[in-house]
Amino acid sequence: MAVPAETFQTYQGVVNREDLSNVVYNISPTETPFMSAIGRGKASNTLHEWTRDELAVAENNAAVEGDNTARTAITPGERINNRTQISKKAPAISGTQQKASSAGNLYTMGAQVAKAMKEIKRDVEFALTQNTTAVTGDATTARQLRGLEGWIATNNNLAADGVAPDPQTNTPPTDGTARGFDEDQLKDVIQQCWDEGGSPDMIMVGGVNKQVFSGFNGGATQFANADDKRLVSTIDVYVSDFGSLKVVPNRFQRPRTAFVIDASMFSVDYLRPYMVNNLAKTGDSDAKQLVVEYTLRCGNEKASGAIRDLTT
Repeated sequence: MAVPAETFQTYQGVVNREDLSNVVYNISPTETPFMSAIGRGKASNTLHEWTRDELAVAENNAAVEGDNTARTAITPGERINNRTQISKKAPAISGTQQKASSAGNLYTMGAQVAKAMKEIKRDVEFALTQNTTAVTGDATTARQLRGLEGWIATNNNLAADGVAPDPQTNTPPTDGTARGFDEDQLKDVIQQCWDEGGSPDMIMVGGVNKQVFSGFNGGATQFANADDKRLVSTIDVYVSDFGSLKVVPNRFQRPRTAFVIDASMFSVDYLRPYMVNNLAKTGDSDAKQLVVEYTLRCGNEKASGAIRDLTT
């Protein structure tokens, strides 16, 4: 049907107000499962060092009655280290824009600082879980911490051509040919951790292998929502022969690795905690710097493990 003559339509309404919602929608994920699960500590220098020690191997300790006691040799332990890494953001907004009205007040300094803080936390989670080596840095090179991938040297399930890392020599793992994730690989690594004296409590995987994991049959515990009685179609806890482990998907780790983690053996150690500073004003704008300096401490890597070289 034709529109009647002289009917004024929105197409001609050049002074119609914009329909711009004051609600700003942001779906970018901010979960940091690894950083949230592990401890927090302090670093006192850019080279952060600690000592790793172990109990002697258990043996049949039988002594002769009345005999002299031989002195027990003391093992010196191992000196372990990692480098601190600086992460920062610096939102800058002109004086005019700070006075202008924006939808949802998105362009205020407060909103931009809050957004930058979320971004830095995501960057820290990314750095903590990556396949990176410790970098000393210099006047033109940024320092870099050794990520989780480079710490787990002892308990690994690898492809035939994959090679585990060596944190003592600062050597990263060598990626092998990708293969499918299965429950036997997981059981193998959990037992390796147990044999070494560890008590892992978390399995951390990428999105694809979280779905593969949810298809495992053995030791799977599914939880029902107590309020509406709906069954949650994902495995939240894996009950192994050596204890229960919570299962956590991580968007920021490398998806080709599934980690079996003893969270008590890791911490984020801060040389400088999260802080916000005003940058020098050089014109008609304001800028703030958000900065944090941190590293990943691994108390003893033998308590954790990794299934590497997985299909994604």
